[in-house]
Amino acid sequence: QVQLVESGGGLVQAGGSLRLSCAASGDTFTNYRLGWFRQAPGEGREFVAAIRWTEGTTYYSDSVGGRFTISRENGKKTMYLQMNNLHPADTAVYHCAAGWQSGVYTDTATEAYRYWGQGIQVTVSS
Repeated sequence: QVQLVESGGGLVQAGGSLRLSCAASGDTFTNYRLGWFRQAPGEGREFVAAIRWTEGTTYYSDSVGGRFTISRENGKKTMYLQMNNLHPADTAVYHCAAGWQSGVYTDTATEAYRYWGQGIQVTVSS
């Protein structure tokens, strides 16, 4: 059974940085895609970034491109989201997710991911 556990969230001032980690277990993750989504209060789940586990191809939403960097360490089965120049609008619960690369959905769609972490709070104060 695939399990995903996020860590690294917290409270930071605007302009600051945080690094989120997602520890994955339960599979080799070959031919998987892993992603980060976020959900602010009263809002739907929003795509943030994704990475193809084997080849390392990355995707970003327009709202975080240039500020956030997604990466992974295959040996540790851990994915990261380095978040720089944080804005109050980045405040949300951040979830990591994993799914197989095959299928009709793009990496930005929640439907592309079968497994989800419980989420971790990121709060950016102004």
